[in-house]
Order: sequence, then structure tokens, then C-alpha cells
Amino acid sequence: MTTAQDSALDSASEQENILLESAATALDERRDAGLEGLVGGLDSVIIATETAHLVPAAYELLRYTGLACMEAFFEADSQSYVLSVPGSASLIVRSRENSNPFAGMNKARLAKSLPNTRLETFVFSTPGIKEYVAIQKKRGIQFLTPEPIVSDYFSFIQTAPSPYTGNSIGFIEWQDEMRTYAPTEAKTISPDITKPAYKHLKNISKLDHAATRVKAQDRTAAILEFLSLTNYHYDFGVHVKSQNSITSVARRNKDDFAMVFTSGITPYTSDDVSGPTEKFIRNYGTRVHHMAFQTGKIEETVAMLKKEGMKFLLELVGSEADGLKQIFSEPSEHTLIVNEYIHRYGNFDGFFTPSNVEKLTEATAKQ
Repeated sequence: MTTAQDSALDSASEQENILLESAATALDERRDAGLEGLVGGLDSVIIATETAHLVPAAYELLRYTGLACMEAFFEADSQSYVLSVPGSASLIVRSRENSNPFAGMNKARLAKSLPNTRLETFVFSTPGIKEYVAIQKKRGIQFLTPEPIVSDYFSFIQTAPSPYTGNSIGFIEWQDEMRTYAPTEAKTISPDITKPAYKHLKNISKLDHAATRVKAQDRTAAILEFLSLTNYHYDFGVHVKSQNSITSVARRNKDDFAMVFTSGITPYTSDDVSGPTEKFIRNYGTRVHHMAFQTGKIEETVAMLKKEGMKFLLELVGSEADGLKQIFSEPSEHTLIVNEYIHRYGNFDGFFTPSNVEKLTEATAKQ
């Protein structure tokens, strides 16, 4: 490791203090703008695939998670499957035929063969979408449509893709208790994908967190951008100096979906010295690396997932004494996303442990 990198690593605590101060300022600005109370929890996640990969991607999620297919619909230029499990954000798996506003984010060396594939949008609930949009426009936020799209059951809008993460943040206001993601003009169909009747899938429940890989130099900007758009706060960062990596966590509360950002401590210089996080970005671009699902009976469940064909990047890490166990699957060939399975024991009050983060980060070098 070079002298310059050693110096940068030594300043990590100073960088963290700057981020903490900036995050506090972002929350003050959010409050002063009148945004408090206008964004709720995560409602859904939109995952885009190539058309030929849509059905395999949806089936793969049904096969390896507790999700069930709740609805399916066609629009003029797209097809979507909505996958859900009680108590969790829904996953909307979609393919499109029209122009793709995310296409510019999908040009990295190992991603360009799937130019329309990525987890695109995190959609949060809002009780006042018009007010929210009006305030954010005054703050300079750019949206993909001039105004919210109004359907029979909801109003929806999403931001332009972030230059730091490649992700969009969406907002949905439901009109009543009838929840269907199909737009008014869409043709709904009976879901034509059958979920396997594996008992172990009942052990896999809600979406716990998702992790986006961002460049070292964009870490602070990416986190502050997310805080400015949601009601989340920056919680903590785990620095893994041996892997040149920081895992940063933003949360709404300790029991809610968490947004994770993983970046290098120092920017990319070469595969040999920059570590697996910056190498991943070099190969796949800034994007969501994994989705984590809360998992009961995790040893038994992972053993059954292996039996049913799922491959993993490493063995289970952690222990009951540590307070949690985790594991990463190999990335999906249909979505490029890794599944994480995570189990927290008893009264474990943390979110991650440094030793688990180090082992999981190291395992991503195999991708």
C-alpha cells in the first residue's frame, strides 16, 4: 500500500466526523424545508431486467425467498410481476421496451451485456406527494416526469438516477386500501409463475436492507443525497481497512428497512491495491450489490437453499454468540443482484459486526 493510501486511511476518523456533521446539517435543512412527515417507510423496490430474463428473474426470487407473486400486468411497453411477503416492501420485477433512463449507468465492463438490468428504484410512501414534489423542486431536485403520475389507486413519481449511486428514489401516495401497482391503462393478468412449495422458504421473510456500491470519493455525497430525499438518518460506518472499504448504514428506526452504502476508503487505483468494493464498481458500475432478507433457522434454511441449487460466495459467517449470522449468494445471472440471508439472535441490538462485514466484503472479490 502506498504512502498516500496510508495517509488517507489515517484520516478515516476525520472523514467520519465531517460526514456526521454534514448529516446533521442535512436533517436540519430537511426540517426547515417542511419535509418532516412527508416521507414514510419503504413501500417497494423496482428491479429491471432484460425481456428474456424477466420470467426467470421472477421465478428465481420465488424459488429462493419467501416472496409470493401477488399480481402481474402488461403496459404498452413493459411487463411487471409484483412479489410480496407480509410485513415487507414489495419487489416489482419489470422489463421495458422503450428508452431507458438508466442506460447510462449500465455500461461497465461486466454489466454492459445486460444494458437494461439493475435494481433501479427504491419507492417510499408519502401522505402528500404534491406537497413533497413542490418542496423538492424548489430545492433543485430533478424528477423523471414533470408531475406525479396519477392512477386509479395511487400517485407516483421518481427522481432522475443519482450521479453517485445510479439509483432513483420513488414516492407513492395510495388513494385507498385497494393496493394494486397496475396503472389504470395496464392489462392485469393472473400470475403465470408458480412458487415452489418448499417449506424452508417460510423461514425467509422481509427485506431487511439493500446495499449500494459507491465510489470512495462519492460516499458523503451519496449518503447526504439520500438523507435529503427521505426521512432517514445516518447511523454509523464500519471501516474495513484491510479491504479498503467502508460500510455505511442509514436507518429510519432500528426495526425498519435500512439503506446501506459500501464504498472504498480511498479511490480506485488498481485491482491489486484497491480492494473488492472499488474493484466491483470498476467491473459493474455503481449499483445495488445485494438485497438482504431476514431469515429464521438460518443454518437449516441455507442448507436447503444449497440443496435446491443456490450457490454462495462463502460459508455462513458469525455466530449466536456474536449476535447474528449472514451469508451472500452468488449474483443472479438475471438481475446481477446478490441475495443475503441474515439472522439476528435474541436481544442483539446492533445491525452488523465488524468481523462479519470484513468477511462478507472479502467474499465479493469472487464476483
